Amino acid sequence: MKRALVTGGSGDIGAAIARRLAQEGLEVIIHGHTHPEAAERLAEELSQAGHRARSAAFDVADGAATRGALETILEEGPVQILVNNAGSHWDASFAGMSEEQWGQVRGASLDGFFNVTQPLTLPMARCRWGRIINLSSVAGVMGNPGQVNYAAAKSGLHGATQGLARELASRNITVNAVAPGIIEGGQSRESFGEASIQELVPMRRAGEPREVAALVVFLASEEAAYISGQIISIDGAMT
Repeated sequence: MKRALVTGGSGDIGAAIARRLAQEGLEVIIHGHTHPEAAERLAEELSQAGHRARSAAFDVADGAATRGALETILEEGPVQILVNNAGSHWDASFAGMSEEQWGQVRGASLDGFFNVTQPLTLPMARCRWGRIINLSSVAGVMGNPGQVNYAAAKSGLHGATQGLARELASRNITVNAVAPGIIEGGQSRESFGEASIQELVPMRRAGEPREVAALVVFLASEEAAYISGQIISIDGAMT
């Protein structure tokens, strides 16, 4: 049975991805940091439904803590599917942005990618099969006022995705990024009203977490074996 790790699995998108991967017959490790109890509840829910799932809690921006947690996970075998979904927002105008705001967002989205992915790469390469899927954002594709830190981190993730895809291609490991637009959930409800969504999104609706999950599950499948190094938007034609 292949093993999958979903970071940020306690949020709307991460939870939808974890559910779909479990339904595909994978053993799923659901990571949470800000809300570890939500990741634990989801793992319990999936386990009770007959799937193999468990939770893990660590701060992806903390390299030492992440390595320690991953060492424990790797004792049980390699992770063949990695979904880097953990991230952080701290919006502000660039002129008024603090160093802390810049660093925290970078740490969760970009440093977190390194801290989680690097220790898992060699064990995955030894399997000569793997899927790495990085969750980005429309902000990383086209930028967004008040989110220069977030856009910079996600744009950096695009470069990392494309570079790593070339490094690992000969090992039958694909590396792609998925860039959602406005997706239904607690965060989007706080940031966007219905009128704003109608104006910003040509499809005139927010996306659903299950739609993002469906794309991620496809990229994690055998059918997507020749797709690598791509930044795939799922944003209702915003970009």
